[in-house]
Amino acid sequence: MLVTLPSLGKESQGSHASSLLCEEIDFEDVIAEPEGTHSFDGIWKASFTTFTVTKYWFYRLLSALFGIPMALIWGIYFAILSFLHIWAVVPCIKSFLIEIQCISRVYSIYVHTFCDPFFEAVGKIFSNIRISMQKEI
Repeated sequence: MLVTLPSLGKESQGSHASSLLCEEIDFEDVIAEPEGTHSFDGIWKASFTTFTVTKYWFYRLLSALFGIPMALIWGIYFAILSFLHIWAVVPCIKSFLIEIQCISRVYSIYVHTFCDPFFEAVGKIFSNIRISMQKEI
């Protein structure tokens, strides 16, 4: 039996991952010179290149070192989370809803027996109150 995995290309995953967390960080977002204060063009270009290359290669280094272990950790975490949700949380909620039906019927009888007549009587008492407003000159 041949099992194929769905395509997880960088194009489809990159935009999804960045939309979940944050936008891409550019040099101008981190190092922003205010109007009227500018360094030399050569310094600015060298800083831009240093920032961009460092960010690019350091990300690749971190991905190479920690990408597989983090994928393993997150895979285990979400497997445990899914397992608990399927085999513990949903059955507990379903059993709670089944068991609470008895209490809801008793509560409904209580409300219809005691609360409904009381509030209906109070409503009839206050239904005869009329307010009229007159403007005095």
